[in-house]
Amino acid sequence: MTTRRPLPPPLEIPQPGFGRRTPPALFPPIMGLFGLGLGWRAAAGAFGVTPAISDLILGATSVLFLFTLAAYLAKPLRRPVALMEDLRVLPGRAGLSAASLCLMLFAAVLAPLASGLATGVALLAFAVHVAVVIAIVVTLLRGPEEGRVVTPAFHLSFVGFIIGGVAANALGHHDIARWLLWANLVPAGVIWGLSARQLTRQIPPPPLRPLLAIHLAPACLFTIVAHGAGLAEAAYAFSALAAAIFMALVVSARWLTVAGFSPLWGAFTFPMAAFATALVTISDGRGMLGIIAGLMLVLATLVVPLITFRVFKLWPGGKLAAKTNAAEA
Repeated sequence: MTTRRPLPPPLEIPQPGFGRRTPPALFPPIMGLFGLGLGWRAAAGAFGVTPAISDLILGATSVLFLFTLAAYLAKPLRRPVALMEDLRVLPGRAGLSAASLCLMLFAAVLAPLASGLATGVALLAFAVHVAVVIAIVVTLLRGPEEGRVVTPAFHLSFVGFIIGGVAANALGHHDIARWLLWANLVPAGVIWGLSARQLTRQIPPPPLRPLLAIHLAPACLFTIVAHGAGLAEAAYAFSALAAAIFMALVVSARWLTVAGFSPLWGAFTFPMAAFATALVTISDGRGMLGIIAGLMLVLATLVVPLITFRVFKLWPGGKLAAKTNAAEA
């Protein structure tokens, strides 16, 4: 009679540690919340509403951003190549670009409170964004040719520096803001032109259509930065462009959302908040445009947190990471 050998102990799969698969797709909706808070800050001056609203939104968003950033940085600290792996996919490139832009927006938040700290954060954010853009270019050049197609997310990477103009104006450096404005017009125009040409030749697949909303953001930011830098005529011209893009998006709303909710809906958040802020800024809360600006800000206040909640709801359990092909440390 043969003696039975004892079975080996069951294989224990180690539980994922903190931040092992934090998806970069969390950062675009955080951008939207920052934009919303800055919109209410502008509304405090234009409409005379209590600044407590903007303080509450910006304070909560800052905490959320810093926590999410710490969660994401835990991944490349464990395995640095994870960052480059995230850049191989579109949601990762858009998300990491948004992360550095959130840092620029954080500087704008800090500007009225601690100008020295805000200046340091703005410089750090600018340097980080330059590094992200270089890494994206290297990844695209090394990757397959079909991955180099221009997408609306290119605005986040190559035109995102314009957000530095928002921080520069808030810190009183209007010359820097003007320089950033004119410098970013070229890449924005190229991306708008190439994207328009693509739309006439090929219809984007339904899951990627929400990204088209990103085209609205540069025009809104140009409006905000130009107004803050004392370029009133330019601000009105950019606001007209922003209004045209916004109306095109509204008319196409059903077509844009036909695939149903996905993490890419985060692309709707910042453009919507930026458009509301641009209207509040140029109207100064007066006349019919001021009424429209107020209504747009209220609409953004209802929509942006809702989308953010639905995106963050997918984070626990790894659903968001799986849906966006996020790298794992």
